Amino acid sequence: MKAIIVGAGIAGLVAARQLGLSGWQVLVLERSASPRPDGYMMDFFGPGVEASEQIGLYPYLSQVAYQVEAAEYVDPSGRVTASLDYRTFADLAGGKVLSLLRPDMEHAARKALQEVPEGQVELRYGVHIQRMQLDGAKVRLWAGDGQEVETADLLIGADGIHSALRTAFFGPEQDFLRPLGMRAAAFIVQEPELNQQLKNRFVLSDTVDRTAGIYGLRDGQVASFLVYRQDPTAKLGESADRLRRIFAGTNQRVDRLLELSPANPYDDVVAQVVMPCWHHRSVVLIGDAAAAVSLLAGQGGAMAVCAAAALGNALGEVSSKEQIPAALAEYERVMRPKISTAQASGRRAANSFLPRHRLGLLWRRLILRSTKLPGVDRLVAGQIVKRLAK
Repeated sequence: MKAIIVGAGIAGLVAARQLGLSGWQVLVLERSASPRPDGYMMDFFGPGVEASEQIGLYPYLSQVAYQVEAAEYVDPSGRVTASLDYRTFADLAGGKVLSLLRPDMEHAARKALQEVPEGQVELRYGVHIQRMQLDGAKVRLWAGDGQEVETADLLIGADGIHSALRTAFFGPEQDFLRPLGMRAAAFIVQEPELNQQLKNRFVLSDTVDRTAGIYGLRDGQVASFLVYRQDPTAKLGESADRLRRIFAGTNQRVDRLLELSPANPYDDVVAQVVMPCWHHRSVVLIGDAAAAVSLLAGQGGAMAVCAAAALGNALGEVSSKEQIPAALAEYERVMRPKISTAQASGRRAANSFLPRHRLGLLWRRLILRSTKLPGVDRLVAGQIVKRLAK
């Protein structure tokens, strides 16, 4: 049995590993010329940890995790207005909360592919797919030069929130994309001095309608994560110029990072993908292509691993094309409840993460400051864990 996976992100790479270990021939096609270096930090816990432990991926992820001690909110004057202790949060989540940068998660997933027998999985970068077609029970793909790429028994779309495969087989993007009224940007720069100031802490701006998060990485690098409200009808213009204008005056650290911003950083709509069905004949969607939960849910990486593991489990015993539809239905049955919980969490988080007015800002400060009281810290962190780790 042969599968083609479109997209070499977290979901695509982990799915390739699981299918390869089950004896499938797997070809992974990625549009980017190489692994993408930029991305934001994610908290990985709950269902993601459970799935990664079950499939043996957890050791690879723990090797690239960051040891975050606290998240601090800072106002424009540089004053810390509130903070959250990560150790309490980790304890309530069973002691296993990993802070992972998206490119590092992909690196760990590629490293884990070494467990697959040689020749079972092939990974190709820089492939531009021109056309995709169902031919009976088979799928056929052509590259941008018009040459046929491959024929397979199963086509897996893991090409992200703006999935071209989803558009080709399920319908236009606007039928499934649910914007949350925000955009998010992320980039990584070399800034050793600032890196030293941020050791083991997330530092977030305490501001209305915009939030800038920064954190120190290895080798003197600093990563930024910027979320802001944006009129969907407004012209966007150059990303770097827009970000400097919107986040001007947030605080000195953010101003410094924006000075170093690349001309075209990652900058995209914050949205969820909601679909009535994730599979059609010999085609199936996983990860953000099927059900983006939005970065506000904090569970995108976890859901990608869960989906890849569930798909691998469902297809692991398949030995004929006739068994594929039932396996895909089983994958959906397992994943639907997890996705529903994570998407609901993302929608609830929108206003607290990005307050619309000063009253919302003050309320967030009050909640976070209350975690310093005996017992309240465990209550607040416990509610977060219960809401997300189902």
